[in-house]
Amino acid sequence: MFVVKKTTLLVTVLALANITFGQTERPKLVVGIIVDQMRQEYLYRFEEHYGEDGFKRLLHEGFEVKNGHYNYIPTYTGPGHASVYTGTTPRVHGIISNYWYSRKIKDMMYCAGDSTASAVGGSQENGKISSRNLLATTITDELKLFTQGASKVVGVAIKDRGASLPAGHMADGAYWYDSKTGTFMSSDYYMNELPNWVSKFNKLDKANEYLNMTWDTVKPIESYIESADDNNPYEGAFTGQRLPAFPYDLKALKEKNEGFGLLPSTPFGNSITTDFALAAIAGESLGSDNITDFLAVSYSSTDYVGHRFGPHSKEIQDTYIRLDQDLTRLFAALDEKVGRDGYLVFLSADHAVADVPNYLKDLKIPAGNFVAKKHLPEISTALNNKFGEGQWVENTSSDQVFLNLPLLEEKGIDKREMQVFLADKINQLEGVSQAFTGADMTNGYYQTGTQSLLQAGYNLDRSGDVLLVYEPGWISSSWPTGTTHGSGFTYDTHVPILFAGWGIKKGSTVQKYHITDIAPTLSMLLNIKLPSGATGSPILEIFE
Repeated sequence: MFVVKKTTLLVTVLALANITFGQTERPKLVVGIIVDQMRQEYLYRFEEHYGEDGFKRLLHEGFEVKNGHYNYIPTYTGPGHASVYTGTTPRVHGIISNYWYSRKIKDMMYCAGDSTASAVGGSQENGKISSRNLLATTITDELKLFTQGASKVVGVAIKDRGASLPAGHMADGAYWYDSKTGTFMSSDYYMNELPNWVSKFNKLDKANEYLNMTWDTVKPIESYIESADDNNPYEGAFTGQRLPAFPYDLKALKEKNEGFGLLPSTPFGNSITTDFALAAIAGESLGSDNITDFLAVSYSSTDYVGHRFGPHSKEIQDTYIRLDQDLTRLFAALDEKVGRDGYLVFLSADHAVADVPNYLKDLKIPAGNFVAKKHLPEISTALNNKFGEGQWVENTSSDQVFLNLPLLEEKGIDKREMQVFLADKINQLEGVSQAFTGADMTNGYYQTGTQSLLQAGYNLDRSGDVLLVYEPGWISSSWPTGTTHGSGFTYDTHVPILFAGWGIKKGSTVQKYHITDIAPTLSMLLNIKLPSGATGSPILEIFE
């Protein structure tokens, strides 16, 4: 992290930097927007309800990659944000899941967790956060390196991983929502105290303001013909509300639903994120000079709502209509403060989402719920019968099995032999398409198919011994309502990729590109170095 002193020399250096970095024209500000759990189809399924200055502005004035996908498994939030901003996959950047089992500490590791960090603002329990687990540089890091720290980089999100991973290792600030206090906070990895503008924002008590509202559809619910019936058996209700149906009295629901922790599960989590992003633009004077700054915004509430209600709910439709209004607010403020042609914006998602399995089954489409712990006893019995009594499985998480390697070594058992045996047994379980071994991932090289997606998500130091892949339509969940994501099927991988503003011509392509191509595209547009581990390539049509 760069530390500078307010001296005459510094003023001179920055003045020269302002000239030098301005010699090749660049935008004053780059705005990266990640929408958590956004299907590409949402751009079009809800299009009739969008205004002209949100999603439609990006579609009509910018460049759209219509066939943009994730190119690895698993498709989760942490890996998604890391992959967009590093231009590579978990195999290289190391963020293999939101949580993964660490053999070194014999416990779960959180993707943005940092035991050495302490809270700045907010609650202490939510402050052990940084980008330390990210093994490669981000496009935001590279911008800081290029300008010798003169560029400002700020990350903003409800989720701490949605703020910290995009902001990178050298950020001026990463800020996330604290569900205990209803305020935005950071950690001492980034700063020693909150800037005045953050403290002033927190005093506005925006969380309480939103939680005193009623969440009803922003338009007449009868017009939401693009989604299923409001009250249906595929959605999960809030605690304290009998039916999953509008309206939602948030003030009445607050105390029974984690207090301030309720806000992210409503579209107003996106609204307070927009409020805070606008405060950051003003408070940090982003885009106010010729040295390019970077604002990374992640909208998390779409994920919370999507998990609970599913992609065909009226709740998710209303959330996207409201997000469109928040984007309109954001773009209007940027137009005013930076200038309509002064900033470059891109929008994508960290993953998409599967349909609710019971919804598909009622439509006669194959689907199901896989409950891993239900099968653990039979798996353990099979291992004991084959290799003798022992605690052979050390951990199961994120659709991976971690074997007890010290015990294998002690008993003189070949690791690959047990991996192959276990994979064969798991292959026989209903809902499992195929199980692959760690040896498959490390000893071969796959260019296509499921194996290539798994291999791109496999990190030698952090991944497990056996990896599960489910049948299409199946998810790992014991809940009869709601849904999730994580697979390499198109319903989880197909996400929007949009560029607009400075240096971007109007157009589109149906050529297949990957989200790992976003950072290299930005590098070429900004004429800066590629992130250290980048494996993606620029989106060629943008430069033609």
